[in-house]
This record gives sequence, C-alpha cells and structure tokens, in this order.
Amino acid sequence: MSNPKDLIGHISGGYVLDVATGNGGFIHFLLEGLKEYAEIIGIDTNERAAASFAETFKDAHRIRFAPMDAQQMNFPNASFDTVCIANSLHHFDHPEAVLGEMLRVLRHGGYFILTEMYCNGQTETQLTHVLLHHWWAAVDRAGGIVHNETYRREQLLDMFKGLNLDNAVLNDLSDTDDDPRQPEILASLEPVIDRYSQRAEGHIDLQTHGEELRQRLRQIGFHGATSLLAIGTKPINILDRER
Repeated sequence: MSNPKDLIGHISGGYVLDVATGNGGFIHFLLEGLKEYAEIIGIDTNERAAASFAETFKDAHRIRFAPMDAQQMNFPNASFDTVCIANSLHHFDHPEAVLGEMLRVLRHGGYFILTEMYCNGQTETQLTHVLLHHWWAAVDRAGGIVHNETYRREQLLDMFKGLNLDNAVLNDLSDTDDDPRQPEILASLEPVIDRYSQRAEGHIDLQTHGEELRQRLRQIGFHGATSLLAIGTKPINILDRER
C-alpha cells in the first residue's frame, strides 16, 4: 500500500475536519501524511467514540472531538481548509447530504478527501472482507442501526464527480502481499464474528451466514478490500480570483 506521505504529503492541511471520525482512525493517516496542520476536529454522533478518541489523542496537540451530526453541521460556511471522510459513507441513509455539508464548510481552494472501500473487483481473499462487512451491516440493520452494504467503485466515483471539484486525483489502495492465512489476522477476526453472532441472536439466517463466513475465513483467508482514495479541491470563487 502507498505511503501516506506519497498520497497527501503535498497538502498543508490547515484547519482540518474529519467527518464520522469514530475513534479517529483516519486521523493517524492524516498525521503521517499531511505536510502540516493547524487543527484537526473529528466529529461523530457516537458518544462512546468520544472517550476512546480522547484517550487516543490525549497527548496530541490541536486535535479534538466534537459531537455533531454530519448531515447538519454547526460550522459556518468555509470554516475548514481540508475536509475528510473515511469508510463512513455507507453508514448514512443520505450520503449526498453529508458530502454537501462537507463541501459547504470547505473554503474555496480547500482540499476534499474521500476514502471508502468498495465491493466489486476484489480478489477472493479480499472478497472475504467484503462479505464479512456486508454481514456485519446486516446484523447492525437487524438491530436498528444504519449500516448499508459498501458501494461499487463506480457509485463512489459518481458521488465524487457530483461534487464538481477541481484537480481530482484518484488512487486505488490495496495490500495483498501478506499471507492471507496469517494466524494473527485470523485470530483477531474470530472474536468479531463471535460478537456479531451473539448480536444476531433470534435471527437464525444471520447466525448461519456468520458461521459460513467463519469457514470461508479459515479456508480462503483474508485481505483488506481495495479502497478508493479520491482527492480534489473546491473551485475558487470568481470573486476570490478578482481580489
């Protein structure tokens, strides 16, 4: 997989917004890659994520969490120099609304970063990840949680192109060099399957599918699915060009 510096090392982040940040996983990518930043704010509606986020970044400077709905942000227009969303679009019923809000709070000339795994064009070992993810999503939905299946690559491209950004750069990120049957990886996924099987109690079909995926994991192995990393800049306002 490409080094974060190779992908976003040219970006001076300025004031950065990480949407649907969760525990702040994508912020580590930003810290490794960005040339510099003034402040990073991660927003999420998951209150449980706030404590984990705070613990993770307790020694970091200028990184903070704000509880907020990504579909209705409390930030003024053009508040940020860089906006990001990573592996979260499929957690929203209306992803276009989230992308629109991100564009609203991004200044003209600022960077828009989107990364999301997709479901098509994967190897057999990567397909294990996709199928597991779709099963997790089905279990979540059975429990009343918004969690859709991951998109096809062309669907992500359509959403990104709909933002009408300038200077678009697309990268497909994957790493299939490791042994797909690495004992550590397989062992780490077993308890996740156990946890989701317990959550699926009362849904025999979901529990049966989980056991089928457990067997697939053991027989075929696992690689992380390929993700699309799409970067563009918000067009500069004509009035800004004339100043």
